[in-house]
Amino acid sequence: MTEAVEKLVKKSEDPSRWYLQLVRMAKLADYGPVRGTFAIRPYGFEIWERVQRDLDDRFKATGHRNAYFPLLIPESYLKKEAEHVEGFDPELAWVTIGGREELEERLAIRPTSESIICDFYRNWIQSYRDLPILINQWCNVLRWEKVTRPFLRTAEFLWQEGHTVHATAQEAREETLRMLGVYRDCFYEAMAIPVLTGAKSESERFAGAVETYTCEGLMGDGRALQAATSHDLGQNFARAFDITFLDENQDRVHPYQTSWGFSTRTIGGLILVHGDDRGLRLPPRIAPTQAVIVPIWRGKNKGEVRREAEALYKQLGDSGIRIEVDLDEEHSPGWKFNEHELRGVPVRVELGPRDIEKGQAVLVRRDTGEKEFVDRKELAEKLEGLMGEIQENMLRQAETFREDNTRRAESYEEFEEIIAQERGFVVAPWDGTEETEQKIKEDTKATIRLLPFDREEGKDLVSGRLGQTAIFARAY
Repeated sequence: MTEAVEKLVKKSEDPSRWYLQLVRMAKLADYGPVRGTFAIRPYGFEIWERVQRDLDDRFKATGHRNAYFPLLIPESYLKKEAEHVEGFDPELAWVTIGGREELEERLAIRPTSESIICDFYRNWIQSYRDLPILINQWCNVLRWEKVTRPFLRTAEFLWQEGHTVHATAQEAREETLRMLGVYRDCFYEAMAIPVLTGAKSESERFAGAVETYTCEGLMGDGRALQAATSHDLGQNFARAFDITFLDENQDRVHPYQTSWGFSTRTIGGLILVHGDDRGLRLPPRIAPTQAVIVPIWRGKNKGEVRREAEALYKQLGDSGIRIEVDLDEEHSPGWKFNEHELRGVPVRVELGPRDIEKGQAVLVRRDTGEKEFVDRKELAEKLEGLMGEIQENMLRQAETFREDNTRRAESYEEFEEIIAQERGFVVAPWDGTEETEQKIKEDTKATIRLLPFDREEGKDLVSGRLGQTAIFARAY
């Protein structure tokens, strides 16, 4: 009963403790025996499945197909692309013994799959007719993180990684930006998270990429979260792994590649963007349970209320709404109200003796707390409409929060003050040098989250040199 009776601290008072409590109390995940590993519990995995299904449908609508590649990567493969292995080397976990024999070559547990996939592509691609290759993989990866937090940063996590190959640089760049748009649409339409999109600075690019584009979300505590990335790899990996093909002129050339990824850290983003002092708030599109019926009975009317609740469950279940009925007899209605609010169920349907007499039910919205009495004959239609209203409202609320917490700095002193006291996104000119970028990071712990597609000119607040708009924030 510890999870059930524990009091959730207020998000506004201690967001870090609130987050860790909520992950446990809502039964989303639990700690594993190895540092940085976590078990995703059924309710947390159901949320991931809803997001995964939405995103997978979008991938397939753009012509991508799913495949699977090996977990273990020979060290020699990683060494073929020096910049790539250098970028991931501190996070690699190695297998050195198989059974009872020491291996002749170390095997890395995949931190990402470019190197192993490129070896297959080298054999699969011979002619321009073999292109483009549009492949996605759903899998787990392992990165030996020093500081971990459930969902947000874990040693092992689930994700998808797309890997495509194209005949021209233009096609690869178009693919990179198209998939960035797919991610953006999923965040907006399914998860109600209004991400910003743009390019990463050179120091923040994916190892081996010629350009990295990102979706950046603003969390409820004012920190940024890199929610998804899309990389234009150019010909870097193709050259390293000797991937060539005969083009239409019968010349042997290197193709151009992309990779793009989205992981279970987005579940952490959902919690931080939408959660409140009472717990989770889930957008209906990805909520495992969209509505829960809570019967309210006392003494002699228990049997009647229970029967009516079961009948209502069947009625609404046929409507296509993801619904459950809470027939638990151990806990009071008030306890159940709190529990389902903690879990973030978008709508609570209350049904008591008076409601049965009047042929109605009470709907309570999780996003606003508003109550409404609805005729039972109109309940299915009302709930269907309400799901759309809640989805839109949660996006509006998140957009308002982002706008209220995006500020322009006119001086470096103001920049430092905003980062230290207000957090959020800070818009300021950047001169494009790593020297300035590093000084800002050392002084404020803020990093360049993205370079907007539409950038304005202005004087860098540190160097005074002419620069262009960048968006800064402290990040997870």
